[in-house]
Amino acid sequence: MKFVDEAVIQVHAGNGGNGCVSFRREKFIPFGGPDGGDGGSGGSVWLVADEGINTLVDFRHQRVFRAQRGENGMGRQMAGKGGEDTLIRVPVGTVVINTATDEEIGDLTTHGQRLLVAQGGHGGLGNIHFKSSVNRAPRKATQGSPGDEREIKLELKVLADVGLLGFPNAGKSTLIRAVSAATPKVADYPFTTLQPHLGVVRIEADRSFVIADIPGLIEGAAEGAGLGIQFLKHVARTRLLLHVVDIAPLDGVTDPVAEIRAIENELAGFDPELLDRPRWLVFNKADLIAPDEREKVAKAIVKKLKWKQPWYLVSAIAREGTWPLCLDIQRFFDEQKYAAEAAGQGA
Repeated sequence: MKFVDEAVIQVHAGNGGNGCVSFRREKFIPFGGPDGGDGGSGGSVWLVADEGINTLVDFRHQRVFRAQRGENGMGRQMAGKGGEDTLIRVPVGTVVINTATDEEIGDLTTHGQRLLVAQGGHGGLGNIHFKSSVNRAPRKATQGSPGDEREIKLELKVLADVGLLGFPNAGKSTLIRAVSAATPKVADYPFTTLQPHLGVVRIEADRSFVIADIPGLIEGAAEGAGLGIQFLKHVARTRLLLHVVDIAPLDGVTDPVAEIRAIENELAGFDPELLDRPRWLVFNKADLIAPDEREKVAKAIVKKLKWKQPWYLVSAIAREGTWPLCLDIQRFFDEQKYAAEAAGQGA
């Protein structure tokens, strides 16, 4: 299925039904009082997060969604039936934005979560409500109010614990294949990955984390070069970033230090807070360097960068060093969990 992470749709809630003007007419009561019922409320439009959906592709075919109108009121004080709500299922991780104001309406992050995006109109009042001591036979009723109508933008941001960063062909897809059951396309040319892939890394039966292979960035991505904005937004929810670096570029000219700094510039340009997020360096393709030279090359890069966070030397294609990396990631998340629980108990 094609991965689509943005869509614009129109939602129309149902109008409320009109109130009724009616008078009681029965045998021996030819001039009864008012008995017009109220109109029914219009149906509303809701978004519902569904973990069984992972793309917004369906909204490329259907862009307009309408809820049912409320029925008009009737005589004998019978209220009109309310219109049925319209439920729109979207992937977990969908952010909803009002295109008219550019304001965020909501963020659907858990399965089954619902978000009201268009409120149905209220039903009108029947003439029974307008009876008074001076007006015993009111011929007044009100119309139902219109339902909300708006255009909204849906943006899907991948939900993952770990996000893989790096320039095209750094080996991110190979790494996610090595540590999980995900099977992204792998080839020896840039931009093999054109959409995010998620993989579950299972350490034990009850200990695992989700890793996302984010498509490769290029310089200028934060300003929209290539598919930069579409790619960068997917790292926004991750708790840990793995910055994958090709430690042995085949052209012999590319400088890993320059590439690392270029990615940092793109993160800062998109969202400066991303630079404050835990980010570990993963030097990939170590198998292309002589065993006794690998660590020396990696340490030289770390020294130039004045890197303070953890770094790892791996060969994703040979699956060397990948398991210790996964164990450390799980340990990192476990420590975060214990710290949060301790803080909660202390409070």
